[in-house]
Amino acid sequence: MSASDATPAVDAAARARLAELVTELAVVHGKVTLSSGKEADYYVDLRRATLHAEASRLIGALMRQLTADWEYVSVGGLTLGADPVATSIMHADGPAIDSFVVRKAAKTHGMLEPPRRLPSIPAAARGTAARRVLVVEDTSTTGASPSQAVEAAREAGAEVVGVATVVDRATGADDVITALGVPYRSLLGLADLGLA
Repeated sequence: MSASDATPAVDAAARARLAELVTELAVVHGKVTLSSGKEADYYVDLRRATLHAEASRLIGALMRQLTADWEYVSVGGLTLGADPVATSIMHADGPAIDSFVVRKAAKTHGMLEPPRRLPSIPAAARGTAARRVLVVEDTSTTGASPSQAVEAAREAGAEVVGVATVVDRATGADDVITALGVPYRSLLGLADLGLA
């Protein structure tokens, strides 16, 4: 999260409860190799939280609060980590927001014309405002997954208003994202999970 970024306030009690749930459900201690190839003494398997009923509701509400000053009509990111986060936001109270999925590779079966990693963004043909999207991720180490999603969304003609993650590992993802000219925010950091 950039220091110059005036991030909207989120519900402190809900954020604290989410931190408890993520710590309880998703933090696994032990040597692991992350998808980035880096090694860590712990793993934050956020699917255990993003697919949990209470945590999912909190994620949706808090992510909407965290991004309340960004105007967007659709939310998504690189499958699989982003998918439950995007649907939590889509189903949270507030204005209608659609979701999208960015594939890791171009589709090779089914309807292939035209081949693309990102399905058409809902209402994309209705003007520039309808092309504003938020890219999300459950957690990011290097920023590679959200960067790929930003690239795919831009290729599809979308304007990416920002990237938001549930947990920031404080390993440089924020710098990678902001280098793309996109603001970056996260709900929780390692200290919130007792890992810093």
